[in-house]
Parts: sequence; C-alpha cells; structure tokens
Amino acid sequence: MTLFFSCSDPTITDDLLDGKVIFDPSLYNPEQFLVSAKYPNPTPEDLSKHIILVVHGYSASTFEWQEFKDWSNESTYRISQVLLDGHGRDYDSFKASNWEDWQSAITEEYEKLIALGYTKISIAGSSTGGTLILALVKSGYFNTHLPPKNLFLIDPIVVSSNKLQSIIGIVGPMIVYAESDQTSAENKYWYRFRPYQTIDELNDVMKIVRKGLENGITLPIGTYLKVFHSLHDPVASTTSTVLIYKGLKTSTGAPIDTQLMDSDIHVFTRLSLRSDVTPLQHANQLEAFNQIANKLK
Repeated sequence: MTLFFSCSDPTITDDLLDGKVIFDPSLYNPEQFLVSAKYPNPTPEDLSKHIILVVHGYSASTFEWQEFKDWSNESTYRISQVLLDGHGRDYDSFKASNWEDWQSAITEEYEKLIALGYTKISIAGSSTGGTLILALVKSGYFNTHLPPKNLFLIDPIVVSSNKLQSIIGIVGPMIVYAESDQTSAENKYWYRFRPYQTIDELNDVMKIVRKGLENGITLPIGTYLKVFHSLHDPVASTTSTVLIYKGLKTSTGAPIDTQLMDSDIHVFTRLSLRSDVTPLQHANQLEAFNQIANKLK
C-alpha cells in the first residue's frame, strides 16, 4: 500500500474503521477470537492442544489472520486471534496508543493461557506483530514466563522500505497523518488514516529491536523461530530479515530459519481483499500455512 502524507486533519466518516461505528468484532465477541475467552474452564483434552497466538500488524486488525483461521483444522490445534491494544477502534484511540499498549495485548492473552494450564503455546506475528514479538524476546520476558514452542514472523518490519518513515518524528507535527491508498473494502479492517504519533511509536519499537539485534539476542531454550519474508516487500525491507538472521541465535548458537518468498506484497499470507491474486501468491500463502501447522502437531 502507498502512503500519502497530509498537513491537515483527516476527514473521517463512519464507514471507516477510524470512525465511530466500525470496530473489530473481537471487542464485542472475544470468545470467537481468544482461546482464553472461549474455553475459560478448559478440560484435560483442551489443555492437551497446541495453542497459537496470531498477531496482526500496525494499523491492521484480527482480519489479517482470518484466512489462516479459516484454513486451519482446529481439531489438532487452536488459534487465538489477538487484537493489539489501541487498534480496531476509532482514530482517537489509535492516536493515543503507544507500542507498549499494542504489545500488552499479546502478553495478556499469553499469561491467561498459562494461568489456565496450557503448556504448548506458539506465537505468529505479521509485520509489526513480528516486531513486537522480537521486542518481547529482547526484553527477557520469556525468561520469567513459559517459553513459546515456536515463533513465526511474517514480513517483520525492523527496517522500513519507506524512507520518509524514519524522519517522521521530525516532520510529523507538520504532516499530521499518513493516508493509505487501500480499497473501500479494506477500510473496514485497516486504519486508512495513520496519525504521525503512531508512526513515531512504530519507529521507536523498530529502533529498540534493531539495537537489540546489533548486540545479539538469544532465543529461550527450546524455542524454534522461523522468518518468512517477501523478496520484494514494499513496506518492510528484506534488510529486516538479514538483521534478524545475523543478530538472533538459538540457545545452542545455531542460526535461525529464514525463507525469502517470491512475492511483492507485504504480509503475503493475507490475500483476501487483494486484487489480481496470482497462483504464485496462493502457493506462497499455502506453503507458509502448512509449515506453521506442521510445527503445531
């Protein structure tokens, strides 16, 4: 998606996620999205299942992982679709949020699952969702909590492909917000208008992760991590995955798994509502889904 920057306040109507009417459905039906809400009193059979938290990216919503949910056979594992705090609501809520707010939704569901007795938990993040996961690893969060079995990153953003994004903290007050050229159908699931304050927050967490990778980050013992990245990603530079590969190690010192996909779209696992989807793009999505599912057995 292309971003256009503006110096005046946006005109927000109620047919947009940014408006006062459209909200992410997980806010009023959490039991349809979060395993902790759907199974508040899990049986031993429930607790034997592998749970995967799926985390969307900046300005997105739970819709970003809906295709994986629809594709999956939840008889073998269950999916918890996390809505980042500050997201899925109106423009003002988004504008007021910071990256720690976004991340807190991940840890809240993760800790609820642990408290319920689940022992097999994995996390998958697309775009900024992946960045927030890396920030958790860097912080040592999993040193004091149950380590995840697997971490999957889809087009994680550590370095942006958009040069203007890096100086938004300087020019932001003059720009006010960025506007995406997304379709009217996508307006219901992504913020069309992105306040410069939230872009600044995104830059902050990216910088924290970059510095962590420069110094070296070690995964928790027993945690497997795989990065998938579109070769021609227009949003998250593939340099992001190069930095992750160089700066992130397993507890044994072995390199992590990475895979570049023959793709030119950001978050290649989300094809719904995109135009002119090719057989190759379908194949890329299916390959990633299968690899993730096979690790949850």
